[in-house]
Amino acid sequence: MKKNLQKPIRARMRKKDRYDCVLRYFQTEMPRVTTELEFGSVFQLLVSVILSAQCTDKRVNMVTPALFERYPDAMAMSAAEPDEIYEYVKSVSYPNSKARHLVEMSRMLVSSYGGEVPQAMDDLMALPGVGRKTANVIQAVAFGHSVIAVDTHVFRVSHRLGLVPKSCDTPLKVERELMCNIPSEQAADAHHWLLLHGRYVCTSRAPHCEKCPFESFCPKNFEGSKLA
Repeated sequence: MKKNLQKPIRARMRKKDRYDCVLRYFQTEMPRVTTELEFGSVFQLLVSVILSAQCTDKRVNMVTPALFERYPDAMAMSAAEPDEIYEYVKSVSYPNSKARHLVEMSRMLVSSYGGEVPQAMDDLMALPGVGRKTANVIQAVAFGHSVIAVDTHVFRVSHRLGLVPKSCDTPLKVERELMCNIPSEQAADAHHWLLLHGRYVCTSRAPHCEKCPFESFCPKNFEGSKLA
């Protein structure tokens, strides 16, 4: 007699209950959380986040000590040429464009903001090499604003845990859905919670479901799910 290999049908949780469960777990297990990037100032954080695009934090942390020793602030980096910066960042992804963006970004900070990193979203996104995700990281980590940066990890985990519907098919849509359902005082932490969960547990390939505290109500267990 063949075994029944069909997955059990499990009751779907209400969206509010799902959010409550996920946030309660992280708040208990990871009450203090921040970026894994290493930096000594808001400017250095901005540089590190720009370098981290499609690159691991571990790799970025390997190149920034020497970079920051030579160019510790916007004034110093604004005096450099892209090819000089390239020599420090050539082991990260897209080093040519990132080196150019760092120089252009530093020069704009000096000319428009006295060398200081601005807080406003529009001002941040006007800087070369800075998109919405990078701007949100700066706002959350450096300035304590209630925002959620959506990178590939946050995007993936939000869908896999059923926190956002399939119709949220862009980072901006995911960000807006998360912000509608996560208390503002937890927004900045939620970015790191979901990111770290995606980086170490709910990985893109071969997720470690046996280590996941949310396995019992993961949407992949629903009948007809395509997440398994």
